[in-house]
Amino acid sequence: MTQIIYGNRLGKQGKLRVGCSAMIFDKSREKVLLTRRTDNGRWCLPGGGMESGESAAEACEREVWEETGLKVRVTRLIGVYSNPDQLIVYNDGNKVFMVVMSFEAEIMEGEIGLSNETTGFGYFSLAEMEAMPMHGQHKNRVEDALEKPLGARGGRAPRAEFSGLRGQLHGLPGVRGWHAGHAGVRRLWHAGQ
Repeated sequence: MTQIIYGNRLGKQGKLRVGCSAMIFDKSREKVLLTRRTDNGRWCLPGGGMESGESAAEACEREVWEETGLKVRVTRLIGVYSNPDQLIVYNDGNKVFMVVMSFEAEIMEGEIGLSNETTGFGYFSLAEMEAMPMHGQHKNRVEDALEKPLGARGGRAPRAEFSGLRGQLHGLPGVRGWHAGHAGVRRLWHAGQ
């Protein structure tokens, strides 16, 4: 079973991997599509690892297709997430430290279904997620998306602090610029901020 373990700077033990996740809202924008993982039974946003030669948006769109059968289009970057105290340990023993870009995406076509990576799917509210076994910090990503809706101005900055990703993020939907924050950490400015 894939495990997520936490401890002081455990991320140093893992191989760095860049990933993505997709935030797909229902028509009311009150519920988000989640899938249930085959490897650990936890609920998560559709997404996965980026492959060489694809853009971040392409990786997100491919992962959603592979996991759900839905063709989507990335509409904005919600945030970039990493936790130096988190380590993912896969069934085969591989250890990974993830840096994940979370995008909002809209469905273009397709019928939602299961894959070899998923055992369930559905649209859920934040309140419903409270009682669900969630994968990693996926619920935090949903909270960030709901606190900073598309086109909104003001409000707190999302938990999207990072450094070293400027080249990979250039030109993505929602990216406007960079700002040096506390202790040299850089924070992404979202469109509308």
